[in-house]
Amino acid sequence: MREIFNRLEDNGEVVIEVNVEVTDAKDMNPWLFSIFVKYDGLNETQEGYEEFLETKESLIIALEHQDRAKYVGSRVVDGWSEFYFYAYDSKKLDSIVSKILTPSNYVYESNVVRDTKWGFYETQLFPTELDFCHIQSAKIIFLLQEEDEDLSVERDVEHYISFETPTQKNRFVNTLDIEGFTFKDEISSEEFEHGIALIKKHAVTELEVKKVVEELFVKVKQNNGYYEGWSTVLVDKEES
Repeated sequence: MREIFNRLEDNGEVVIEVNVEVTDAKDMNPWLFSIFVKYDGLNETQEGYEEFLETKESLIIALEHQDRAKYVGSRVVDGWSEFYFYAYDSKKLDSIVSKILTPSNYVYESNVVRDTKWGFYETQLFPTELDFCHIQSAKIIFLLQEEDEDLSVERDVEHYISFETPTQKNRFVNTLDIEGFTFKDEISSEEFEHGIALIKKHAVTELEVKKVVEELFVKVKQNNGYYEGWSTVLVDKEES
């Protein structure tokens, strides 16, 4: 499964696509193969965008053929699209790429290094716990947009938190002091054995949700809890 998220690094914002279900191939693929293509893979208005996406998928299909390598993700930064694979060995990788990219006239370079522990994947591609929260938020926002929602309209938003023990949960609730948040109720299920729902009225634009989630995430981690996501209702349904 491929997930997409943004991450701030020293040189600015990096957009990352990552295959989060690929670690079962770790033991058999110790070589990190990187391909850097001079093309902004985020700019849908750029000439040749559809052709670029087709080229990307052609690279993945060719390198994954006969389990030679496994596509683990990509990064777009400073006008370059970076593709990453972990391979069974380092042979023939460059020649496969050359057959696809040379006729296309892309400026590109490639590199292969041994990375038996998949350190690059884990540190540069795999989402952090907070990244996963933002990925989930983006999916909810997309569904709201599909319903033609005005994301700038403030509405009640429920945020869910879980704890490993009831003592941790009770301490958090009894000392709750986060601006705008109020306790709604407890959640008890197989997934959230010691969970709670908080409620706050706010807009659900990408920037506002990110700000609210990150503020709450910090407080939750300080109290040894886990932020489990949020939900809301359509404005017209809420007002009806």
